[in-house]
Amino acid sequence: MAQATRRRGRRARAVLAVVAAVAFGVAGCDAGGGQEPGAAASRTPPPRPTPLWDTRPGSVAAVGDSITRGFDACTVLTDCPEVSWATGDSEEVDSLAVRLLGRAGAAGRSWNYAETGARMEDLPEQMARAVRRRPELVAVMAGANDACRESVSAMTPVAEFRADFEAALRTLREALPKAQVYVASVPDLKRLWSQGRTNALGKQIWKLGICPSMLGDADAMDTAAVERRAAVQQRVEDYNEVLREVCAEDRRCRTDDGEVYAYRFGTAQLSRWDWFHPSVEGQAELAEIAYRTVTAPGP
Repeated sequence: MAQATRRRGRRARAVLAVVAAVAFGVAGCDAGGGQEPGAAASRTPPPRPTPLWDTRPGSVAAVGDSITRGFDACTVLTDCPEVSWATGDSEEVDSLAVRLLGRAGAAGRSWNYAETGARMEDLPEQMARAVRRRPELVAVMAGANDACRESVSAMTPVAEFRADFEAALRTLREALPKAQVYVASVPDLKRLWSQGRTNALGKQIWKLGICPSMLGDADAMDTAAVERRAAVQQRVEDYNEVLREVCAEDRRCRTDDGEVYAYRFGTAQLSRWDWFHPSVEGQAELAEIAYRTVTAPGP
């Protein structure tokens, strides 16, 4: 009798051990989702990489020429940076900086280092001044003055234009390797001639020496005049190709893909004082193109 009791006790303990082992195994399977250790973690998607291009940079610096200074947009022969497409605070323009940072933000976190009369050779020095502010975005518009010279032969050679633009970007990259760059194309100077020449006063003002390589002898249609304008136009297109090629080599650089050059402006977008520089309305159009490019989604 005692022996039977002991045998039953041993069997009961064995059954309990099996039940416990099964229960433990089920619990372990549930805890791990029924898979090998680490299998659940492997299903977690990897963190998304930080995009190279930030569509909302926190500060803006501008470099370039008289267009970016708002020259002749408000009064004759005067810079008017408040209507600059890049950094101005005019409500009529809504500059790139205002659209990105808000009006209050633009007042404290945007800077304009462009200079009236500047050519591409002046850009490295402007960039050196701009980087001291450590901007997150640098807006560039330069090249019109390289084509607008006293003669075709005086235009900046394409190789020099390229070297100067590359030097400006090196200056930026040495100081701010992660800063972004927006590059506007050189405007269509031949369209400017075709639009502005419809105004008799504009043609008289051009005789004072505004962009003589393109605008000189505005009504002349002889072979020499036609070939001169074609040469200037080709040089502008060559400059724009340089801007695209050099910018394409920099992962944090964007051009407008020729939008400024292709923009079909009319006399309303030209200054009523010189029929050459953008009017306030023209500045607003430049700001829109820039903002659309900077905020476009991308890598």
